[in-house]
Amino acid sequence: MKWLIGIVINAVIFIAIAGYFESFYLSSFGAALGASFLLSILNILVRPILIILTLPVTLVTLGLFLIVINAITLLLTESLMGSSFEIEGFGMALLTTLIMSLVNIILQNTILKKDKA
Repeated sequence: MKWLIGIVINAVIFIAIAGYFESFYLSSFGAALGASFLLSILNILVRPILIILTLPVTLVTLGLFLIVINAITLLLTESLMGSSFEIEGFGMALLTTLIMSLVNIILQNTILKKDKA
């Protein structure tokens, strides 16, 4: 259930980012849900492989390179989704990753943490 809530939260974040930045395009809320679902699948399957392959760089940067890995998985999602989900450039993917990470951290520490208590 928590996984599905995370997918919906990421879809809402995608919609918010698409409304604020012109270099981020979504065709519909369904496309946002599809992109969020695909991103979660890529995070399960591809992200661990990328982390292992880039482990030396990740250690040298004290884990900050993981943000770049997240941006790469977001660009993979964009390439698999086609024209319904488009990100113009790596910089926008990096900014989207930062925003998504911050929002997810805030939500996990406030709303979702209260559900466990």
